Amino acid sequence: MRSSPSARGSSARSPRRRGCSAASPALSGAATRSRSWSPGSGSPFGIWWVYFITPFGTILQYRPRRGYLFGYGHIPIFIAIAATGAGLHVAGLYLEHHAKIGHVTTTLLLAVPVAVYLGMVFVLHDALLSAGDALHFLQLGVTALFLVAAVVVAMAGMPLAVSLILIMLAPFVTVVSHELGAYRHQARMLQRMVDEAS
Repeated sequence: MRSSPSARGSSARSPRRRGCSAASPALSGAATRSRSWSPGSGSPFGIWWVYFITPFGTILQYRPRRGYLFGYGHIPIFIAIAATGAGLHVAGLYLEHHAKIGHVTTTLLLAVPVAVYLGMVFVLHDALLSAGDALHFLQLGVTALFLVAAVVVAMAGMPLAVSLILIMLAPFVTVVSHELGAYRHQARMLQRMVDEAS
């Protein structure tokens, strides 16, 4: 991960680590509970990576009055994380033939909370920085294509594993684009915030 020195220096003290750690059992527990390995088990890794791309600690350092926005904005994020964990658990039960719900419903139980989570992380990022970002709209658009494709292939009767792989790849749209150069764009946004505060 690439970040500015101020972002690296403040990340260890940021409240975001305590907050995300509190919700992590919902993901990690559900990902490992099933005896059968699920392609969706890679989703928690991508979800965590997307979250920590944003240096929330640095933003709050320069905009402490937005602490309430940061805190209350995490309520839907935590709900989505818990729902994603539940979706992973249901997917594991489905693959073990213990679930009585259908293929499409199982896919939606995972795709919807992942979509809500990713959308809220971007919304919180832009709200804290008071800056709309066209690049984020592009990233979210491509991410949505993966999630919609997961539901479409489920409706087409393809194996659940295909849908789970597509859902697992959705967060990595942001991760890959960030590592390929979007981090420079984020650095410019953060620099503008620092310049405005000085």
